[in-house]
Amino acid sequence: MFRGHRVIGVACVLSLAACAPAGTASSSPAPRASTTPAPAKSPVETGPPGVKPRKGEVRPIPRTGGLPPVISSIPTRRKVVFLTIDDGWEQDPGFVRQVRDQRIPITAFAMRDAVEAKGTPDESGGEARYVGAGKWGYFRQLRDAGVPVENHTLTHPNLRLLAYPAQRGELCGASKLIAKEVGTRPTLFRPPFGNYNTDTLRAAKSCGMSAVLLWTATVQPGGKIAYQVPDKKLRPGDILLLHFRPNLARDFRVLVNKIKRRGYELGDLQAYLEAALPR
Repeated sequence: MFRGHRVIGVACVLSLAACAPAGTASSSPAPRASTTPAPAKSPVETGPPGVKPRKGEVRPIPRTGGLPPVISSIPTRRKVVFLTIDDGWEQDPGFVRQVRDQRIPITAFAMRDAVEAKGTPDESGGEARYVGAGKWGYFRQLRDAGVPVENHTLTHPNLRLLAYPAQRGELCGASKLIAKEVGTRPTLFRPPFGNYNTDTLRAAKSCGMSAVLLWTATVQPGGKIAYQVPDKKLRPGDILLLHFRPNLARDFRVLVNKIKRRGYELGDLQAYLEAALPR
């Protein structure tokens, strides 16, 4: 949402004396080859980052009426949560390094106007420094770090206020653009503000989306988690919503450490959705 060797033989390796000029002797015997084996290299992790579901772990999410299901959490009892991030205003290279180097699983929902810096950036986390810095190249870097790039519309409208043709234009237009710029066509959709109606689900299906993703908690500046459940704590299967805001790299580090201290793992959302949505 992944070498061959050339061995060059040199005659001098066989005998230092053979390489000495005529009439001279080698000053020292040829060094003996080491018999100590080279240390084994650590295996390189491949594939999307994040824990994968165990067999039978995930309860199925029913499909109703042939439309994509609306999902705000994954039905599992395992202490695993899922990180998602919206829009694309603040394109901090430090965030990409964290995700890539630490293999942190996250799913991005890109919105064209934010990625291309058309309009006013989200500065709720502080003064913006990297607005549209890499544009779609930034999202290609995220893709190369294992981040699926999904659909969050072209212009971030309140979809409930739009008729079906306009909603479909927002969704299909964004999917076509992401496929062109990133190389993969989205299969997940996140409605702006979490607002949707039946026309949204119809448009999502028409544009090739398999599910509509909401969330159970949002992440505020400073890495603070704002819960939408009465007990105000993480629950197994929670989907957390972040935004591309200033100081994202710092806040993201705080968030990940907080989640791990509470005994939770970070999951591969796509793998869990495949397990939860029977074909």
